[in-house]
Amino acid sequence: MDNHDERIPSHGPLLPIDHWRHRTGVQMDEFSFLHNDHRTVYSVSSSAAAEDDATPPLWAFNLHGYLAGGEMYARESAALAQRLGWRVVNPSFAGFGGSDPLAWAELSIAALAEQVEALRQHLGIGPIVLLGHSMGAAVAVEYAARYPKTTIAIIYRDGIATPSWQDREGVIPRLLGKVAPDLAPLADMAVAVVADLPDLFVGRLVATLRSVMPDVRRNLKTIAHAVPLGSMLLEVDQRDHVAKLKTSGVPVLAEWGCFDHLTDAHVAAEFAELSGTEIQWVPGGHSWMLARPGGQADLLEHTEAGKAFTVALTERATRLRRARRQPALSA
Repeated sequence: MDNHDERIPSHGPLLPIDHWRHRTGVQMDEFSFLHNDHRTVYSVSSSAAAEDDATPPLWAFNLHGYLAGGEMYARESAALAQRLGWRVVNPSFAGFGGSDPLAWAELSIAALAEQVEALRQHLGIGPIVLLGHSMGAAVAVEYAARYPKTTIAIIYRDGIATPSWQDREGVIPRLLGKVAPDLAPLADMAVAVVADLPDLFVGRLVATLRSVMPDVRRNLKTIAHAVPLGSMLLEVDQRDHVAKLKTSGVPVLAEWGCFDHLTDAHVAAEFAELSGTEIQWVPGGHSWMLARPGGQADLLEHTEAGKAFTVALTERATRLRRARRQPALSA
């Protein structure tokens, strides 16, 4: 990438994220920009050491799950910036984390993928790595299908791109299914989220609360706009997109919490079969990365699958950069 592609936004931060200053050499600030009259909030994590490296650092977008926001994943992004030298962007999707909501008729996974592309263009950068969690994983798959030439790789985490997670067969669906069939799946998902809460507070309880509460407060103001999006997610079926990842050349690292109650083992198995990837199981529940913000960097640095994935994404990033520099052939 040239210098313009690697530029950090020059405008001032929306809100300084001061509680991450303890990560030595990591700068983290929050910004916002307007696209089609909609305001998107995002943060950028960058390492001072990476700035001095002759090799341009990789850009990664950390895409959050439903009812979350970009800042909830700030600790993880700071760890990735510090340990891997990546520049990590945490966008908050429309209606979450302080970003303006979309009209109900405009809500779709495709619309969220377009929000990612609008932000990439706003930053003036080239190809990106996509870390997607839950809903964000489906957005990553959609983005890769739409923009393969700007997709370096996907880290797919406890995702909902394949429809088996929509088959809710617990006690609550059975009890509510006859009297309120439309509410039964949503109620079961809510219980699964509650069951995941104890795992979130393992370890550094205060730090985890500090990282999630700002977006919780922001989301309470736009909760009415989240309900139709939740219903829309129950109809997501990206099996064709996932299957095409096998031949797309986009490296995929699939990760799953061992105790995930929302997208359980049979959902992981469906994704693995369709994508041709092997699931990397990690300690924790559906949102394991919020409680263990260093876990993703550990996987990439210390596991064989993570090391192989890092080599593959580095090679693909080099190829994509070279392709962007090639002059267009005249007709």
